Amino acid sequence: MESVTVSRRLDAPVDVVRDRVRDVEGFMRAGGFDEVVVDGDRVELTNRVGIATVSLSLELLDDEAAALAYRQRDGLFETMTSRYTLTPADGGCEVTAHTEFQLDLALVGELMDATVIKRQRRRELNAQFDWLEAQISG
Repeated sequence: MESVTVSRRLDAPVDVVRDRVRDVEGFMRAGGFDEVVVDGDRVELTNRVGIATVSLSLELLDDEAAALAYRQRDGLFETMTSRYTLTPADGGCEVTAHTEFQLDLALVGELMDATVIKRQRRRELNAQFDWLEAQISG
């Protein structure tokens, strides 16, 4: 199992950040995904990574400890789960995103490896955090 964790301190209360994170379509689109479709507890994502196009079907999870949590229902991973947690910190909050995944080697073959996925995922998470900062400040 592979994992990626990114954290950032934001100058806003937890409830304000939670509201922005729960704008699932805007928040996921901020990660740089080319297409985002939200339908109830399902999210369909499409993203071009290098020469490949990645499509993921996600299921939103009911996780009391997370502002947002989801797992892959269908896509290139054997398993993939992401959780965004918020912790009060010095008048603001710290948002932490943690993704665990296992690649389905039969689907990705030689095109991608865990290093490529980790690098891409860090970019997505940092872009989402940049969006959160812009939403809060302006």
